[in-house]
Amino acid sequence: MPATASAVPVLVVGSGPTGLTLACDLARRSVDVRIIDRSEEFPRSSRAKGPNPRSLEVLEDLGVVGRVLAEGSAPLPMRKYRDGVPVADADPSAGAHPTPDAPYAHGRLIAQWQLEEILRARLAEYGVHVELGTEAVGLSQGPESVTVALADGRSVEARYVVGCDGGHSPVRKMLGLPFEGRTAEEQVMVCGDVEVEGLDRALWHQWFDEDGAVMLCPIPGTRTGWWFQAGPERDGTGAPVPPSPESFRRLFAKHTRLPGDRLTGATLLSTYRVNERMVDRYRVGRVLLAGDAAHVHPIAGGLGMNTGIQDAFNLGWKLARVATGRASSALLDTYEEERLPVAAWTLGVSSERLRATLEAIKRPGGGLDTAITGQTTGLDRGYRWSSLSPTGTADPVDPAVGLRAGDRAPDAPCRDTATGEPVRLFEAFAGPHFTLLGFGPDAADALRRVEAEYGDTVRAYGVGAGAPRDLTDDAGHARTAYGIGPDTGALVLVRPDNHVGLLAPATGIGAVVDYLDRLVGTAGAA
Repeated sequence: MPATASAVPVLVVGSGPTGLTLACDLARRSVDVRIIDRSEEFPRSSRAKGPNPRSLEVLEDLGVVGRVLAEGSAPLPMRKYRDGVPVADADPSAGAHPTPDAPYAHGRLIAQWQLEEILRARLAEYGVHVELGTEAVGLSQGPESVTVALADGRSVEARYVVGCDGGHSPVRKMLGLPFEGRTAEEQVMVCGDVEVEGLDRALWHQWFDEDGAVMLCPIPGTRTGWWFQAGPERDGTGAPVPPSPESFRRLFAKHTRLPGDRLTGATLLSTYRVNERMVDRYRVGRVLLAGDAAHVHPIAGGLGMNTGIQDAFNLGWKLARVATGRASSALLDTYEEERLPVAAWTLGVSSERLRATLEAIKRPGGGLDTAITGQTTGLDRGYRWSSLSPTGTADPVDPAVGLRAGDRAPDAPCRDTATGEPVRLFEAFAGPHFTLLGFGPDAADALRRVEAEYGDTVRAYGVGAGAPRDLTDDAGHARTAYGIGPDTGALVLVRPDNHVGLLAPATGIGAVVDYLDRLVGTAGAA
């Protein structure tokens, strides 16, 4: 079916953090996007604990990190109890400090509903609003568009559809994609938002006993709100008792040794089972999947929501170029190529962290801090294997630094050479463009040529290159982060999702032009 003039370029199904991140990224690239959700009202559940350092970098690029930092809190120290008695405190973020190349030393504790509220407000600035009560029930693909049938009898035609609709994803099921893996029926937890009086809100309290557990994490921005997690009560047959306010109070009293009536207002109750599942494809024609619709895994390490946000950030710039006819649909194949291995890695790491945590809590003093490691920051995830990460052009890079095409592009504090004002590299990267960094005066010609030929698609910055848009690297942090020696010239092309696309000598303009022509063509200026 040919696309009609009224077909929306992109329809996003699902308005959780993944769908909202994608919609924001598309909207800022001037792509007409609609985002629908079958819920009748926005959820208020706290659920995910907040963005990790890499997701904070994504949220900075989208222009919302200030609100996230203001409305959330730093990760809390954890107090572990046994038989109602405090036995150990742990602060997994202690000793972590920002560095010139990584401005966020640790994640931010913020309720999921608060993060979604911030992202919706950002999306509204582009004139896009979530369409609630709009359920997708059917998909029909043609050569140029997808028709999405809605539960109320209407339909939406879109050039591309992205299912960001969670672990039970109707979009995935309509595509007929298997969700391979396992569900650990014996590993069950009951959860909910509760009101609790009399606990220190500067701590994440964790009671681990031989016959069960209760965990209470204060919800930032609330006076008495807490996120409750516990091993469920069991009935006479050993089956888990469904969550209820009464059951929560009994569990609270049993493990904390405090009066059960201190826990009130239990809402948004749910039962969580450990799932380890993922698809083997992220794309079927004009329909793609992101976030929990494509992969679910244990919550240990807090990688679930963060992996979805980073899926969306990888997909956004690619889908924008394809949906608006500025790149071949083959570019979308690199989304699966890059993110599918990350999903598999995430399943492995989160499962291993869960195993380690379950072992740790058998001993007094063990707790959820076991799940947190350097791997859970998200800062070490890259795409060196990708077809968008050409090898053999990294001559200027110090091998000791190890930076390669596909890696996360580091930050660094510099200053504007003309004005003297401080400028971070992340501020230069922020926005929908590619960024070309040229180190040293030998890179000046390449910077001017790229600016002339690729217009707003590529923004060129010199680092001591004497270019029109030039940065001074007084402390050498930029050269250190990118492995560029003090007397070495180099070109670094940074993708719109802030991963290194290409590393080349200062005179390697041919490699840069070949790379850009493959992705954006000389029509990039348009």
